[in-house]
Amino acid sequence: MRLFALVAIAAGFHGSIQPVSKLGPSWHPGCPVSVSQLRVLTLSHWGFDGRAHTGRLVVNADAATPLLRVFRRLYALRFPIRRMVPVDAYGADDYRSIEADNTSAFNCRHATGSTHLSEHAYGEAVDLDPLENPYVEKGRTSHPRSVPYLDRSVLRPGMVTPAVIAAFRSIGWGWGGNWTGNVKDYQHFSRSGR
Repeated sequence: MRLFALVAIAAGFHGSIQPVSKLGPSWHPGCPVSVSQLRVLTLSHWGFDGRAHTGRLVVNADAATPLLRVFRRLYALRFPIRRMVPVDAYGADDYRSIEADNTSAFNCRHATGSTHLSEHAYGEAVDLDPLENPYVEKGRTSHPRSVPYLDRSVLRPGMVTPAVIAAFRSIGWGWGGNWTGNVKDYQHFSRSGR
């Protein structure tokens, strides 16, 4: 009986919200939010190996509690997440983070192909399993390992599902896979929907 109790604890979701003590290159003077307006979420998630792992996301303080609820739902769905570390581990380089298939949130940067700030710069966006859920412009992706995932009709582990979209929608967040026009961002969820 004691062994069963330990397994149940290990398999359960755990999440916490903490102030950010410091950030690397993902934050710099001129960012639209201060470090004090950000929080670190430490979250249980399922890996592609079928085991429970712990990851971290840096998000806006106002989004922290709602996102904790979302990731609790993703855990209950057993949705696999390959990696979840702050983008500073990749020198705040979005391309490198994507190549590592890293789920991330805050990064004070411009939106892809734009001169305006990304929703990530406010800590109000999450990119989920970016290789399995690529940014697509005119039917193409800049990440070769994402090419098989351009075909969204064949569901594979890590691909966003209607249940995942519903989890984010439950807190009022939109999905980049619903964008109209030549751009789809299947990894991207944000408070504004942009």
